[in-house]
Amino acid sequence: MKTITTTDELAAYCAHAAKFAYVTVDTEFLRERTYYAKLCLIQLAVAGDDLETDAVLVDPIVGADMSMEPLYELFRNPDVVKVFHAARQDLEIFYVEGGVIPAPLFDTQVAAMVCNFGEQVGYETLVRKIAKSSVDKSSRFTDWSRRPLSDAQKNYALADVTHLRVIYEYLANRLKSTKRLPWVEEEMAVLRAPETYVVKPANAWKRVKVRTNAPKFLAIVRELAQFRESYAQTKNVPRSRVYKDDALLEMASTKPKDIKDLGKSRLLLRDARKGDIAEGILASVQAGLNCPPDEMPKVAPARDKSTINAALADLLRVLLKAKAEEVGVAQKLIATASDLDDIAMGDRDGLALSGWRGEVFGADALRLCGGEVALTADGDKVKIIDLR
Repeated sequence: MKTITTTDELAAYCAHAAKFAYVTVDTEFLRERTYYAKLCLIQLAVAGDDLETDAVLVDPIVGADMSMEPLYELFRNPDVVKVFHAARQDLEIFYVEGGVIPAPLFDTQVAAMVCNFGEQVGYETLVRKIAKSSVDKSSRFTDWSRRPLSDAQKNYALADVTHLRVIYEYLANRLKSTKRLPWVEEEMAVLRAPETYVVKPANAWKRVKVRTNAPKFLAIVRELAQFRESYAQTKNVPRSRVYKDDALLEMASTKPKDIKDLGKSRLLLRDARKGDIAEGILASVQAGLNCPPDEMPKVAPARDKSTINAALADLLRVLLKAKAEEVGVAQKLIATASDLDDIAMGDRDGLALSGWRGEVFGADALRLCGGEVALTADGDKVKIIDLR
């Protein structure tokens, strides 16, 4: 197998790949010790059996001076479909490092959910069911940043894109025959959006689970979360290495005023009690305390479950199960339990009521809510009866 470590080698392969209708892509990375994922290996494959020309490894560690621009040019090529499995983290790496999001894009995990392979189906399952093969798990927990890579590691990595060719061709043909390719393309919109991969420090507080919605408390949480996110991004360290959520909430509650107060913390890491982090914590707490009332964050009030028509929500669950089985699509891809509760409460702006979901489920859901249809058992199936 070929391992690419120079710009010229990468350019030659990408020129070769540009002649094909699709290229399968995968990455190996580490992010336990950094904020941003450390790219360790890229796997690429086009249709063909030559392991020297059709399926290759790109090593950005050994080839540290290699330019990725030939690969990014291939990613921008509108005539070549870029095929990934569970693409979210791979795409984040390429967007952060190169400012590029591959297009056209195809995610086999999403496609498999549309093709009745269940919810969040794993790559190994598709390899077994579609490619009629298996994945060697011996290198699953490899530290991909260490060199040299063994032949076993290389074979494991390459299998992630060689089997993917068979999976892609099968799913693409099935989607074409069922006329569901537009469904998958609709799902790709989120993956293609740059904002999917941008974490804004000002919004970081929304991920922190709090037990009180007191505005002053939330203002301090917001400032502490914003500082932590900015610091972690700048230093490229995991946010938990700055301070964890429990320590953040402790600081928001105790409101330390000086270094001495920080020293009393039960949860704050030692490194956070001094230097830049300590100064950032104290400044953030003070900024939260000084926040004007009209600028304090507000949390949307929790949904009053007493207003949910529980019987209608249950009927919607039955309808969803029936429609999902009928079209062979994973239920959670169509609608979540929360989506159904929203519909039962009268919300008509949800994702489950628009696009392909609206065709498959949403239209009948609205008819059920409006009393225009009823559900009845027909053997082991649920049947919709028109009442108009």
